[in-house]
Amino acid sequence: QVQLVESGGGLVQPGGSLRLSCAASGSIFRIGAMGWYRQVPGKQRELVAVITNGGRTNYVNSVKGRFTISRDNAKNTVYLQMDSLKPEDTAVYYCNAAPESRAESWGQGTQVTVSS
Repeated sequence: QVQLVESGGGLVQPGGSLRLSCAASGSIFRIGAMGWYRQVPGKQRELVAVITNGGRTNYVNSVKGRFTISRDNAKNTVYLQMDSLKPEDTAVYYCNAAPESRAESWGQGTQVTVSS
């Protein structure tokens, strides 16, 4: 299975920005559609953004207009640009195949904390 390593999280004030990266050990082109998920303790993992090999994107309503997903198949890397961050965006963020039923093994994720 492909190994996925997320990075780029941190502590940011409300209204700030972060850019997450997800490096894969194998071909994300072979995987196909990739997504960014987030999870808050005690809640189910939520798929927030999806990108196909063709570059088509889709977002959950709560992040539309603020988050941008992109991918670089040559680098086997997926990105999530997060702008206008809100406290409710605080979560551990993961990347994986989308939908979740197609997921490879999960990485450690990267913690995003939005707080003043």
